[in-house]
Amino acid sequence: MNESAHGSKPDLKRIRLYLISDAFPKVQPLERFLSEAIAGGVDMVQLREKSLDDKHLLEAATRCAGFCRQAGVPFVVNDRVDIALASGATGVHLGQDDLPPRAAREIAGAGLFIGLSTHTAQQVDEANTLDVDYIGVGPIHATPTKPGRASVGIKLVRYAAQHARVPFFAIGGLDPENVGETVGAGAEGISVLRWISQANEPQAAAQALLGAIERARSVATS
Repeated sequence: MNESAHGSKPDLKRIRLYLISDAFPKVQPLERFLSEAIAGGVDMVQLREKSLDDKHLLEAATRCAGFCRQAGVPFVVNDRVDIALASGATGVHLGQDDLPPRAAREIAGAGLFIGLSTHTAQQVDEANTLDVDYIGVGPIHATPTKPGRASVGIKLVRYAAQHARVPFFAIGGLDPENVGETVGAGAEGISVLRWISQANEPQAAAQALLGAIERARSVATS
């Protein structure tokens, strides 16, 4: 995939492994981390950073966007449509309490693809009526990156597999040991944060997770 900034939308149905990271993964600098993660099989990257001021957030996002553009991998900014546009990102990801997708589309036009988090069957159904390009479904398991958010289990994955009209990514505490059940429930795309961003060897971590995903897909289709 070769996406230019604000260019054509990537084929999100082809994304298997979607990495979410803050600006401070265990491996530094950011470019080295992204290089290793992408070499391990990451298909799309999101910057989810809550601790930086706008100036430094834009700097981090611009670095990520530039590297991902060269690597031919879509890059997404969490929450911030303005930062996504200014940094040259290809997408923005919104939570249920963030700017509504309709308003984000009015600001971004066709310049960004839009993702939306969903946590209930009702939210999956609502997403079908919105101008979004993909949804996140979860958290499948409890995760410290979403404190206070109850896990939804694989039941919601099954619901999304049957009802979502756009590609969806299961997220929340997934790793090579438990991702098989989620893939078996119908998830074709997987989002992860800690498994790769906190790994000493991001390439090996991504390869291990992608291998588990592929094995589960083989079992599901056999």
